Amino acid sequence: MRTAEKLLKVIGVDEAGRGPLAGPVVSAAVIIEERIDGIKDSKILSRRKREIFFYSIREKSIAFGIGVANPEEIDQFNILNASLLSMERAVKSLELCYFYRYNSLLKNAIVLVDGLFKIQGISYPQVAIVKGDNKIFEISAASIIAKVVRDRMMCSFGKRYPEYELCKHKGYPTKKHRELVKLYGPSPIHRRSFKGVVCE
Repeated sequence: MRTAEKLLKVIGVDEAGRGPLAGPVVSAAVIIEERIDGIKDSKILSRRKREIFFYSIREKSIAFGIGVANPEEIDQFNILNASLLSMERAVKSLELCYFYRYNSLLKNAIVLVDGLFKIQGISYPQVAIVKGDNKIFEISAASIIAKVVRDRMMCSFGKRYPEYELCKHKGYPTKKHRELVKLYGPSPIHRRSFKGVVCE
């Protein structure tokens, strides 16, 4: 007979893109029970390793969901609240994925979320874990999914707004990016509430 511990599903949640001057904040929620050697916080992995792990996680995960908060929402709600909103959307997206694949609701699940704050708007029990992306396998997996998805989105935006070289810096506040914002002014995907985006 299966124990309650084995019935419990762990949902790892993390975000990517809190610091950039441009683009959305993207979160991922992942249920993955098969361990993958080498999985770490996305920030300490090379781009190539992130891409390799991204496909491994997608293949081995039971379910995953993506949530996005756009620059307008970041400006309206602030980056912390927008990040939590994207996390809420990621969990709800995962829930739909799990339901349609297995025709079952996640009745026994716990959310482990990276950071200090719990996610509003979801019914699962939660634990917020500081530096969880370095400590918890499921959160590390979510961090990789979120980072790769966001990087791909930024490269897509880079084709629409080539003057900002978004695919190189992914919207982060590099010296070159700041210079380009001063030269061309903010694009429609720049976060106007962030220092250095709009000249006073």
